[in-house]
Amino acid sequence: MTPIADLTLDVGHEGCGTLLVVLRQHMQELASGAVLEVVAYDPGVREDVPSWCRMMRNDLITTSGDLGRCEPIHNCIRKG
Repeated sequence: MTPIADLTLDVGHEGCGTLLVVLRQHMQELASGAVLEVVAYDPGVREDVPSWCRMMRNDLITTSGDLGRCEPIHNCIRKG
């Protein structure tokens, strides 16, 4: 079950560089414990977002979606 997000960020096809900058900007706006849902079509997001979460001490709650089926990747992150 996907948690209810406090904010949804759709980054489309943006790659790692832009994605992580935008992700950080939006996470700074949220209170501790808030959930941000990141929606992306870039295949690198499956590795980039979990790594970023570990480095920034945020919790990756869920990852879903299948780019092979033209479904975007959804990552729900709880701010640490």
